[in-house]
Amino acid sequence: MALVLNIETATTNCSVSLSKDGETLVLKEDNSLGYSHAETLHVFIDEVFKIAKIAPSEINAIAVSKGPGSYTGLRIGVSSAKGLCYALNKPLIAISTLESLAHQVKEKDGLIIPMLDARRMEVYSAVYNQNLELQREIKAEILTEESYSELLESKKVYFVGNGVNKTKTLIHHPNAVFIEGKLPSANEMALLAEFKYKKSDTEDVAYFEPYYLKDFISK
Repeated sequence: MALVLNIETATTNCSVSLSKDGETLVLKEDNSLGYSHAETLHVFIDEVFKIAKIAPSEINAIAVSKGPGSYTGLRIGVSSAKGLCYALNKPLIAISTLESLAHQVKEKDGLIIPMLDARRMEVYSAVYNQNLELQREIKAEILTEESYSELLESKKVYFVGNGVNKTKTLIHHPNAVFIEGKLPSANEMALLAEFKYKKSDTEDVAYFEPYYLKDFISK
């Protein structure tokens, strides 16, 4: 059981939560400010501690969304998390951005494809089954009308994330379900961070780097 500070900055959603035993206690996030994480992240961190009436020294670990996603957003989130780990002498837990995004899908009758918008018709995506087990590795891919066609022939496929908008202009299969308006959030990081904390699955703070997947993307 752990008290964890969760930080998510992989997209325009600047999101921070405090969780206990895998359950979110306080969540502070804002997607309306664009990529303003440098200005808002530490304000949100201070606010969640104040709202929860918990001192930073009381937490057991700090979890950060490791990517893929915005190069600048990930760099800010990871740098902040590492700085806090050093200052508070706490372990660092890295959470896959796409895995936590997949946890926003509650339907259990098909496959889940979390996807984040990259450049032009490209997305970062992965494939999970209904038990949220990884079925296809994370990769950057160019979307076409034939994307995911084999998966769609056999079962429902739930697409979630800010890559959905471009995907639905190409894919019109009846088994395709597009869940719009969802971005990675520190809320879904809570349970994943708890699992990793229990297994002592932590990172080397000195050497940990975000999972950019590709070279610099200015977003």
